[in-house]
Amino acid sequence: MKYHRTSILIVDDHEVVRNGIRSYLEKISDFQVVGEGASGEEALSMVGELIPDIVLLDLIMPGLDGIETTRRIRQISPRTKVVVLTSYHEDVHIFPALKAGAISYILKDMKMEKLVDVLHRAVQGEVTLHPRVASRVLQNIRGENMDDQPLFTELTDRETDVLKLIASGMTNSQIAEKLVISENTVKGHVSNILSKLHLADRTQAAVYAWEQGIVSRQN
Repeated sequence: MKYHRTSILIVDDHEVVRNGIRSYLEKISDFQVVGEGASGEEALSMVGELIPDIVLLDLIMPGLDGIETTRRIRQISPRTKVVVLTSYHEDVHIFPALKAGAISYILKDMKMEKLVDVLHRAVQGEVTLHPRVASRVLQNIRGENMDDQPLFTELTDRETDVLKLIASGMTNSQIAEKLVISENTVKGHVSNILSKLHLADRTQAAVYAWEQGIVSRQN
């Protein structure tokens, strides 16, 4: 019977971080680092080709962010487990990442030995949250959100305008034309909206706008 090694793809825009993690994981006999990526776009291409057991993913990267990357990885390869490894533990990062399909959310201050344990657990389908992240999740479940750390961050006027147009069914290019701004700026607003509202995609954003009365279905 052939011994199966857990295949891992490391995605982080900092080469020194990737190299450090890879050199450590390659010492673990049941792990096999099958590739490295520096962006969300690279991650998606490599996931489609390699179908790794685990993607160890940074959250904040140039281009496609970790949240959208997570969602697309889960679409391309539902069997692949996404473990978020980041420096950020605010609500606007935690909840969208988990909703997008990440199985674990851990911080970069974690010791390597603990990271190995998290990866072993992930391949078994077990969730791991950093203690600070777990605390925020529990506060959300219990409705104990702290006044100085609100669960939902208020949208700017421009973000509200973009949200209304998303709910009306417009594409990014149509929104850009309507508001006389670049399509890249629209993408930035959409990303911020999804993060602030802890939503995974545009459809959820549209439903949120309808449910909250920001726009009516008849508009």
